[in-house]
Amino acid sequence: MASRDLKSNPSNSGQNRRAPTPMLPGSWILAVVMIGLVLLVLMPFVNPSSVQLTYSQFLEQVQLKNLTKVKISNQIKGDIIDLDKLPPDLSKKKIKHFTTQKPPQGSGIEDRDLVPLLTSSKIDFEFEQEAWPWLGPLIYALLPVVLLVLLILFLLPRFRDPLSGGFLNSYVKSPAKKYESSKMRVTFNDVAGMENAKLELQEVVDFLRTPEKYQRLGGQIPKGVLLFGPPGTGKTLLARAVAGEAAVPFFSIGGSEFMQMFVGVGATRVRDLFKTARENAPCIIFIDEIDAVGRRRGASMSGGHDGEREQTLNQILSEMDGFLPTDNLIVIAATNRPDVLDPALLRPGRFDRHIGVDRPTWQGRLAILKVHTRDKPLANDVKLDNIARSVIGMTGADLRNLANEAALIAARENQTKISRRHFEAAADRVMIGTKREELLTADDKRRTAYHEAGHALVTWYQPAADKPLKVSIIPRGQTLGVNLMVPEEDRVHHGKDQFMAYLVMAMGGRAADRLVYGNYYSGVEDDLKKATRVARMMITRWGMSDQLGPVSFQSSSDGDNPYELPMREYSDATAKAIDEEVQSLLTRADQTACRILEEHRHQLDMIVEALLQREELHKDEIELLLKEGRLPPIEESTEEAAAETPAGESATEPAPAASQEAIASAS
Repeated sequence: MASRDLKSNPSNSGQNRRAPTPMLPGSWILAVVMIGLVLLVLMPFVNPSSVQLTYSQFLEQVQLKNLTKVKISNQIKGDIIDLDKLPPDLSKKKIKHFTTQKPPQGSGIEDRDLVPLLTSSKIDFEFEQEAWPWLGPLIYALLPVVLLVLLILFLLPRFRDPLSGGFLNSYVKSPAKKYESSKMRVTFNDVAGMENAKLELQEVVDFLRTPEKYQRLGGQIPKGVLLFGPPGTGKTLLARAVAGEAAVPFFSIGGSEFMQMFVGVGATRVRDLFKTARENAPCIIFIDEIDAVGRRRGASMSGGHDGEREQTLNQILSEMDGFLPTDNLIVIAATNRPDVLDPALLRPGRFDRHIGVDRPTWQGRLAILKVHTRDKPLANDVKLDNIARSVIGMTGADLRNLANEAALIAARENQTKISRRHFEAAADRVMIGTKREELLTADDKRRTAYHEAGHALVTWYQPAADKPLKVSIIPRGQTLGVNLMVPEEDRVHHGKDQFMAYLVMAMGGRAADRLVYGNYYSGVEDDLKKATRVARMMITRWGMSDQLGPVSFQSSSDGDNPYELPMREYSDATAKAIDEEVQSLLTRADQTACRILEEHRHQLDMIVEALLQREELHKDEIELLLKEGRLPPIEESTEEAAAETPAGESATEPAPAASQEAIASAS
């Protein structure tokens, strides 16, 4: 439902990420020993400051008297006088030091043969005694044994337990992001609306602040709090506000982040998350979209992946059930589908407090708009209370997007303030879509006008229907035209007469096509889809059929639980009766729409001509046209629209309880 945006994205902040686990002392010892052994073995063979000569090349250089300062030990090394006398592949290295291997014992070439050769060539030489001649062979003999021992002592335990600091440590560690209470703090003052939810959570805040007050009387705070409601209503923000009010650390993780391709990783991440949280207690763990791992067990037939998911869920249940009253650790979870959660997750002792976060009332929408526009310059013609009353059904995320789009449109026009017109354009953009560069022929444009005028006219003459707010034949998004409607007030109860009025409105475009052109067109696809769904819900869920009576015929295929196989609990004869009743409702709605259009054919033509002239008609223009047969001047219409059609008025569902998807009748 609402609130202020964070100033930065905590997920991208290095300060909020968990610090890497320091390497254990044993790992440092292992690394140092192995590097030292490798360097010790390779040292005799790697000397970048000298060039390696073969023994024949060495003898050749001795005969050329091109060497000096020769030292003889296990190796022969010295300096080169003239690099040009070396072979081309060696002279290009520009190195004046050489090294060569001494002839092995018993090869027939001994030191006594080499000494006269050096003496006759007048080359200075000397003998060097090697410090530990036995060390090299000993290292070569013991090196495999040492490496094997190190492998057994240090590496194999890492494979058995990756969390002990091995190379899989970062993979199985919990990816939860930690938010400190002193950074980017969000409180209840930043959450507009949701007064009932904030009141429920205030008890959690008090417990985290002063747990001894409850423990002294033997009280135990709920271990888990489940927030459920439609998307965009502010569940995550509300959880962060609880942590901000209590000034405790906040660990946030998505339900899908527990799942990985390897079996057991999810459960390991759960254990690590709760272990880390206990070390930072008092704190809050927030699991977003918990239905990703908390779905009802045994409800799917997909095999191995569900085995991993259920194992992760079992670990969550075990961790929550093992809480001590003094842990000062509270789990808050959010979901859009509480009906698919496992019953063991919802039982007392785990998520035993369930708080609904619904769409805001108009007072809540007003408070949310004030939050999202407090840093935006508004023109004098912007009335936030009018906007709040007109956008029924919008969530906090929708209102934030509405205010942001209005600011972008004003900036695109190089305006210094956001006006009512910008909010209207933003509402059209958010609810319908951007304008398309659609090249329509004159016939297509007139046909679209008749279709939308049919929707608007039958709606106008339906007492239980919401009056059309705007009729447009401007192509937007995926539609060629649109008929927007908005309820005059928030509603909780919806009657059969309202749903029947909606069905008549949905059939208005099709009835206009048949009345004017004597033909049916494909533009009614969306109308028929929505009308059929509402009619079926009237019969199977709400008992609004005299023939079938007050019986619920809802089945799993209706969409309540998409993880179950489609099945029904009624006979084929009942299914046939349901289909016949749906067809009967839609047929009666179509006949009513045709009758209204036939009785008011001249008004239908007037609306069409007005649409072809102005492309969009507002509520005040439609009312004046139907009552007096004329349109107001453009200037007058604009002024009246500012007074009677508040900023941001846009389509919400014509039958809110029937379907949140039925936003507008579009062609």
